Amino acid sequence: MSYSERRPKPALLIFGALIGAIYAVLIRLAASIQVPRRYLEVISIAFIFLGPFAVGFITIFIAERGGRRRWWVWCLLPWVPITAGSLTTILLYLEGTICVVMFVPIGLTLSTLGGVTAGIVVRLTKSPVPQITTLACVTILPLIFWPIEAQIQPLNATRLVNTSIDIAAPPETVWTKIERVAPIQDSELPHAWTTTIGFPKPDQATLSFEGVGGVRHATFKGGVLFIEKIDQWEPGRRLAFAIHPEQIPSRTLDEHVTLGGRYFDVLRGEYTLEPLPNGTRLHLSSQHRISTRFNWYSQLWTDAAMRDIQGSILFVIKHRCERNQ
Repeated sequence: MSYSERRPKPALLIFGALIGAIYAVLIRLAASIQVPRRYLEVISIAFIFLGPFAVGFITIFIAERGGRRRWWVWCLLPWVPITAGSLTTILLYLEGTICVVMFVPIGLTLSTLGGVTAGIVVRLTKSPVPQITTLACVTILPLIFWPIEAQIQPLNATRLVNTSIDIAAPPETVWTKIERVAPIQDSELPHAWTTTIGFPKPDQATLSFEGVGGVRHATFKGGVLFIEKIDQWEPGRRLAFAIHPEQIPSRTLDEHVTLGGRYFDVLRGEYTLEPLPNGTRLHLSSQHRISTRFNWYSQLWTDAAMRDIQGSILFVIKHRCERNQ
């Protein structure tokens, strides 16, 4: 019976997804192996881009060998092993929720691309030899590219994120709420997607003394502490500081998103107060560093996360000023 005449076998859909999920977990376990010069990194093109492509290819290759599938199966079935593999890494404590959430959009996209590629390969190649050869090449591609990629230094990029909010209070009132921040209750905070996926909530900020050279201790829930050294102090107008992560418990943030780590760091923060006829426009900006080989994707997440966190802080300040608490 020719390929075009085969009756699709539903069991191979499940089997393909299962093998794809096993492959996904295995390459994540491979990335946990400690080898010289960190040849097997999670934050890598090999793992984040080539890995999902291979998962999708394997899944649809097996499913399509059991009979012709519809195009939407090529696109959507690879999502099953990506999702299952991602949840498994959380259950095995290989990854935190933050990293999985950041990985899933690109993982699903690349797995679909791999699935479509596999479907086309099986449809267009009649002989099993080139099909199996292509499958083998795709399967080992991440493992081959990992040590090659390790020779490429990550690129450092500095990002600037600005947020602002209008407050129905004069600059003098707003200033008293930003130079020091009293302990923040959970009920004061708005809903934030960053805290939902595991980022710690802001807590409070103390100040050693007023003026340039003063030191703020900014704390977040979970024992996270930042030392902020003030280098611009203009009461009622501007407060700026260099940021130094001082204490980041390992249980609070995954190693791949730890502040001050290899891939991400927060460098500076600045409040600027703009007088308005009926109040103040408060601006909060921050500079952060990302150091990956795919900063174009990383910055989408870091910019959004910083904007969300800053928005929460501004929300608290606004409501405290307008209640004058």
